[in-house]
Amino acid sequence: MALSMKSTWPLVVLLLSTIFAAAHGQSSCQTQIVNGKPFPNLIDVTTEELATGLESGQFTSVDLVDAYVARINEVNSTLNVVTEINPDAISIAVELDAERANGTVRGPLHGIPILIKGNIGTLDKMNTTAGSFALLGATLPRDSGVAAKLRAAGAIILGKANLSQWANFRSDNSSNGWSAYGGQCYGAYYYHQDPSGSSSGSAVGASIGLALAALGTETSGSILSPSEVNNLVGIKPTVGLTSRALVIPISQRQDTVGPMARTVKDAAYLLQAIAGKDPNDNYTSAIPFDTLPDYVAACNFSGLAGKRIGIPRNVIYKEKEDAPVLAAFEAAIGTIRKAGATVIDNLNITAYALDQYFNGNASIIVLEADFVSDLPGEYLSKLVRNPKNVHDLEEVRNFTQHFEQEDYPSRDTGVWDAALALGFNNTDPRFWDAYQINLVTGGTQGILGLLANYSLDALILPTDFAPGLPALVGTPAVTVPMGFYPSNTTILMNSRGTLVATGPNIPFGISFIGTAFSEASLISYAYAFEQRTMVRNKVQPFIVPNTELSDIVGM
Repeated sequence: MALSMKSTWPLVVLLLSTIFAAAHGQSSCQTQIVNGKPFPNLIDVTTEELATGLESGQFTSVDLVDAYVARINEVNSTLNVVTEINPDAISIAVELDAERANGTVRGPLHGIPILIKGNIGTLDKMNTTAGSFALLGATLPRDSGVAAKLRAAGAIILGKANLSQWANFRSDNSSNGWSAYGGQCYGAYYYHQDPSGSSSGSAVGASIGLALAALGTETSGSILSPSEVNNLVGIKPTVGLTSRALVIPISQRQDTVGPMARTVKDAAYLLQAIAGKDPNDNYTSAIPFDTLPDYVAACNFSGLAGKRIGIPRNVIYKEKEDAPVLAAFEAAIGTIRKAGATVIDNLNITAYALDQYFNGNASIIVLEADFVSDLPGEYLSKLVRNPKNVHDLEEVRNFTQHFEQEDYPSRDTGVWDAALALGFNNTDPRFWDAYQINLVTGGTQGILGLLANYSLDALILPTDFAPGLPALVGTPAVTVPMGFYPSNTTILMNSRGTLVATGPNIPFGISFIGTAFSEASLISYAYAFEQRTMVRNKVQPFIVPNTELSDIVGM
């Protein structure tokens, strides 16, 4: 009897996963030894371990770049994680090694390679495209605010990571991790895994050690969601804590740039480097402190002791495939209680907020109207060179619909069509009305109301359910690995039938949600949870690169 593709898919995937694991290796977590010296594995290495190795002279920043580039080259044709490697990475590493040799160390990230999402602007030989050929070859007057801060901190911008094109704000029928410029990015925990989005390549790259960590951007879920399904810590900062200047925008009211890393402390180091005021982003003027909190020092094993943690239960909508996630969440609640926190359960946002959240259209009106204004106003108008001659959303749409590699109409422009059909931008009173609904839904009648009314330090949710409400009010959240789908999980495909959205060994997370500029507190809670669970180490990706630092230094 002939079997349908649907019935044979799990067997095909299992076979292919085995083949790829054998071909590309799996993390053994064994320390490599060269000349009697132990070298850390790059899939597990931390900021502090790299800094120690660099300071001791065990390896150089050039060695790091060589190792990470080799790792990218091993897997990139399979996973489509990185769209461009910085051609100046080696020369930058040479300069930073020379600085270190002369006694100058800019900070803990000095000489350490970092990937950044392909919508984060840089003034160098790399393209900033948001995954679109419409921006290929365009140039900027300067680095984006966060890229400039990374360089000032001594980090090496190793390359641009693939992403869901236009940060998932083009199509109604595309797939997470696909861009015309970068192809289809895949997660590394299952063959053809949906990497989530839109910071897809950033997540996959950090998860399998193609750099120490990565920067992503979030409007609603684009750091938290890919971090969770790629077994990472992701910090979605308060809107305005990190500069968005010369980052390709969606909405000035919701866009934010944040770190994606394998540990809470590594994410904290990266946040420390990129946070702070920028005269080119007026939202950063709202930062309420002149000296940033010490986000790394916030990593405290006792961080949950004495804290009040709430759970807004009516935000969690149960579906059959969520059973493992919800079971792990109940276990996580027990861990949080044992860590000394008081958990206030069964809290609810108001009926009005719940209805607006699930059924209202104010949130999409805000994004559409902001995008129509912000794409030209905050980015396209600032380009020094614009070879495709696109100056507003209408022109970008026209290019996309007539350029073959943009895969239109198979992947439509439905999001843009709706934004243009809206008929107004963010200067219109109708926009302001919608934005006020957002502030009530996420704020006084939503998560901020719960935090204030119950004297809570934070809220927790499975990360599946966490991004939406903080997005409406621009408040922070931190996701931490919480578990994995069991090995007998039934495979569920994405809407295009091309990616495994749910399947065996795919990770999921828990999010800590707080008030504006409460990142230091959220980091302390996330770290306390992480250190008691160490979930990340319990399942390995099915595909990881084989090249290690020891291979480069030992050559």
